[in-house]
Amino acid sequence: MKEKLGFSENAIVVLKRRYLKKDDKGQIVENPRQMLRRVAKAISSVEQKYGVGQQEVDNLENLFFKAMENLEFMPNSPTLMNAGKELGQLSACFVVPVKDSMESIFDAIKSTALIHKTGGGTGFSFSRLRPHSSVVKTTGGVASGPISFMKVFDSATQAVKQGGTRRGANMGILRIDHPDILKFIECKAKDGDISNFNISVAITDDFIEKVVENKSYDLINPKNKKVVGSLDAAEVFNRIAECAYNNGEPGIVFIDKINKGNPTPNLGAIESTNPCGEQPLLPYESCNLGSINLYKMLQESDQGFKLDWEKLKDTVKTSVLFLDNVIDANKFPLPEIDENTKKTRKIGLGIMGWATMLGFLEIPYDSKEAISLAKKVMAFIQKEAQKVSVELAKKKGVFPAWEGSAWHKKGIKVRNATLTTIAPTGTISIISGPTSSGIEPNFFLSYFRNVLDGEKLLEIDPAFEYYAKKKGFYSKELMEKIASGTSIQEIDEVPEEARRIFKTAMDISSFWHIKMQAAFQEYTDNAVSKTINLASTALLDDVKESYLLAYKLNCKGLTVYRDGSRSGQVLTISKEEKKKEKEDKKGTVPYPKPRPEVILGTTTKVTTGCGNLYITLNQDEEGNFFEVFTQMGKAGGCAASQLEAVGRLVSLALRGGIDMKVIVEQLKGIRCPSPSWDKGKKIFSCSDAISRVLEKRGLDQKNKIKAKAVTLPEEPEAKTQKEKVKVKVKKNSHNVVGVCPDCGFALRHQEGCLLCDACGYSKC
Repeated sequence: MKEKLGFSENAIVVLKRRYLKKDDKGQIVENPRQMLRRVAKAISSVEQKYGVGQQEVDNLENLFFKAMENLEFMPNSPTLMNAGKELGQLSACFVVPVKDSMESIFDAIKSTALIHKTGGGTGFSFSRLRPHSSVVKTTGGVASGPISFMKVFDSATQAVKQGGTRRGANMGILRIDHPDILKFIECKAKDGDISNFNISVAITDDFIEKVVENKSYDLINPKNKKVVGSLDAAEVFNRIAECAYNNGEPGIVFIDKINKGNPTPNLGAIESTNPCGEQPLLPYESCNLGSINLYKMLQESDQGFKLDWEKLKDTVKTSVLFLDNVIDANKFPLPEIDENTKKTRKIGLGIMGWATMLGFLEIPYDSKEAISLAKKVMAFIQKEAQKVSVELAKKKGVFPAWEGSAWHKKGIKVRNATLTTIAPTGTISIISGPTSSGIEPNFFLSYFRNVLDGEKLLEIDPAFEYYAKKKGFYSKELMEKIASGTSIQEIDEVPEEARRIFKTAMDISSFWHIKMQAAFQEYTDNAVSKTINLASTALLDDVKESYLLAYKLNCKGLTVYRDGSRSGQVLTISKEEKKKEKEDKKGTVPYPKPRPEVILGTTTKVTTGCGNLYITLNQDEEGNFFEVFTQMGKAGGCAASQLEAVGRLVSLALRGGIDMKVIVEQLKGIRCPSPSWDKGKKIFSCSDAISRVLEKRGLDQKNKIKAKAVTLPEEPEAKTQKEKVKVKVKKNSHNVVGVCPDCGFALRHQEGCLLCDACGYSKC
């Protein structure tokens, strides 16, 4: 098929923001291809440890480089960020044990901080901790219980910035038979509580049986293994469903099913997973993940598109070789993790671009044909990956814990205890894009993305764009209409066949979401990351039925999200309501003056301790100071949002008739930890800098200095992106739960995490 060479504009933005190497001044010192070469060289070079000649190492480096350059395979984010650098931590997933002692708990917190510092996410089982109010014999006091200590972990996570790229993400798991289970189920019922954790309940086969039989089940104190009470299974099951119905948490993991698939039971039982749930791990294990872009596995002919199985086979081989080498190239954050990871040498090869591939093949996501193809594709990947691992075992040896493992019992010598995992691929699918993430359906068929200077870039799913042009209904106006939030299911000019093929996440029933997850799970060694989307009108029974269906179909866990259930979700009101609200305010409180279509102003550059701050002060046609815009040269996320907030409030005050002197008095002299000097004057903070500009311009106005025209869009246009996000939530929300702090696009909820499809921002 014809391919666009190189990275998309969207990918370049993400790479510059988070992945490309920077010097000690924060300046980017490599381009995307140099990044890929850095990674390929670092991962191939470990072959020298096994006596491989330089020419073969160079050939392998080029093989890895081409797979990434052609966007056919991409490793997990820490590998892209850190391979070939001093930090060198390449894994995304870790599980840290938490035993029932103060020493173990705080050792775990220390380990977590070190892992988060290097860019990894952590999972914990708190099931070994004695319940709240248990007597502590050594002190005569009472135990705090798992929830109390989870809050300590949460606070520690908040204080650690992950390698300068993202906040630490945690998974907290508690067994269903722990005495504090009801407290755990409800610990995130209030928004903002334990915000750096996803939580999941470890559900046993026995519990499900008791739910079906409508019986009670035992609660067991993990300290002494004694039964300390019982609960009605159906009532607890209902409570889990209610909380998930209300805000998407907790998720559930079927812990007995996970341990039936544990490849090394000789090393112990699996108790926890990574933050998104797709990687069950033993204590102090890590796993490196990577995904094949199925969109790039397509072959075009006169008859249409088909999957190139030979190319997929070659890509699987390259990917397994790459991921196995990552283990040897990795600089692990703790010696225990180094030891335990190398005992099992687990890797997790998965896919992305599944929905995009289905679109090119003209197969509806919610169809038996798609389910059948999912099984065929994943069975092929698993089989080919195992072949490569067998060959690697012959050359380099089996994984050290092979004896006594499930592989040993089968008589199969492999290099890696696990081979396949389906990860969310939120950011790497943007880098490899445009392509859909993981095995999820599309969340948007087209959307607007903000770029520099207020310009908007229209992004369209490549399969939908191709199909629309092929069938003759493509137009820019139609794509913009869809990007504004109108579902294609509501657009008559979109043919019925297209509406059937290109259903988005919220158009697909939970039944098909779960069927798809189960189809991939059947041929996945580890687990499958998948969010089961429910409409806002879904019933509580829909959640419970989803749990039971997932259990029946042998999924290893489940996360449901009901549209609109997060209180932070952006809402919208009609024009009539806005008009009425405005009329109600008139005559009672001052109302800000409306913005004219054309406005004049000046932009002043001020050096602050955080970087160069550009402050634009505009005047209306009468020469009155009217509004303020601020832009920090390198700011993003929280800094940008704070500056925007100050600018908005100052603008509101100016438009409401507040004297500029009063505004200056409020802002002047506010201090931050990073003061600076600008033109011989000390600048205490960004707010102080704004006050200085306002003060100076107020004096300049008396001298009637001519204002220079600035090119700024009118107010409705300046807010177009966020307004479109609001409309999208109302008309076709697709799991939207807020606005991205980096780019203003809609955030969506996936596997307990907030993701931005436009710029790659991730809460996790």
